[in-house]
Amino acid sequence: MRNFSVADMDMAPKGKQKLDWAWQYMPVLSSLERRYSDERPFDGVRLAACLHLEAKTACLLRTFSRLGAEVFAAGSNPLSTQDDVCAALVSEGVHVFSHRGMDHDSYFGYLRDVLNSDPEIIVDDGADLVATLLDERKDLIGKVKGGSEETTSGVKRLKAMERQGILPFPMISVNDADSKYLFDNRYGTGQSVWDGVMRTTNSLIAGKVVVVAGYGWCGRGVAMRAKALGARVVVTEIDPHRAFEALMDGHEVMTMDAAAPLGDIFLTLTGNLDVICARHMDKMKDGVILGNAGHFDVEISKSDLTSIASGVSEVRPNVTCYRTEDGRNIYLLGEGRLVNLAAGDGHPIEIMDLSFALQLLSALHVHRNHEDMDSRLYPVPEDIDRLVVSTKLESLGVSLDELSESQKAYMADWRE
Repeated sequence: MRNFSVADMDMAPKGKQKLDWAWQYMPVLSSLERRYSDERPFDGVRLAACLHLEAKTACLLRTFSRLGAEVFAAGSNPLSTQDDVCAALVSEGVHVFSHRGMDHDSYFGYLRDVLNSDPEIIVDDGADLVATLLDERKDLIGKVKGGSEETTSGVKRLKAMERQGILPFPMISVNDADSKYLFDNRYGTGQSVWDGVMRTTNSLIAGKVVVVAGYGWCGRGVAMRAKALGARVVVTEIDPHRAFEALMDGHEVMTMDAAAPLGDIFLTLTGNLDVICARHMDKMKDGVILGNAGHFDVEISKSDLTSIASGVSEVRPNVTCYRTEDGRNIYLLGEGRLVNLAAGDGHPIEIMDLSFALQLLSALHVHRNHEDMDSRLYPVPEDIDRLVVSTKLESLGVSLDELSESQKAYMADWRE
């Protein structure tokens, strides 16, 4: 098997600078590295990862390697891979298989390269590594101890596998931990999506009508930041509780059909396909901007965009213009892929410090406890979740009150 496949090893020094910058703002992950540096709990473990290969993720992979693991990593999105970061990881002993802009065949070829390492632990983002193993490498099922999943979309796929009785080994849902979704999904997505939109378009957000499809934790964050930037926010939803929450948060709520002629910027965060399709595009304004922040590039129908277009051109980096027969321009950001990573640097460093600390400790939990775990989806253990956010607060110099013995007794008793 190949040891690595990256675009250009000469880019390693530039990538190393990115890693060093990120590392100084990751106190939780760095404290865990110090805590386990003597023990090296992953010694001899082959770990396979499919993640967004940028600086913050690289810090996680490097930590796994420093704690003893032999790490094999593939990129989880063609436009989120940063070639200089990949080269830097290879220079530090991580086996990386990815390059920015890879096509479909290369993408899955790299996943196969990673699986050829016969991994014992899997760290996934979108469940593509687990799905590829199920489809093509069932011989590995007895060798893999288990793993963890980072995203909402990946957890959805793993839950489907669990319902069908085909989830091949225990997986921990990092996405559902309080230390992840309350901060990563809401504040991380909220900031990074608008970073990607604004650096790509240079557009003013204040005064615009922003349509946010999906009011989960990611949608909440994007809508909150849009409102803070001065936009008028419209939310589309299928869930009545989330729709009412959006209304109570001060946003307008309507169907995508009703919102289509009103919006200036549309952002999809549902995890589903064809959220914006031809019938919506037919009603949209000239100059409308479409972006996706769901994991896969299926939420905005690119086939429908192509079908209604008389011409297609790239007008700015990461901005594709679809000119319709009636003379309107519809702009798609980052090929409909994750706009915060395809057109930006992803979530803020301090946010991913929490998420990647969860990934590290979840992988360690699986490594140590897999023999007592069934082939199902597990939550992050509560002690791990609390340790991560407590370490973060400690790094910020924040102290918490503690219950007295009488308060503990009061809370434990049913009597007044």
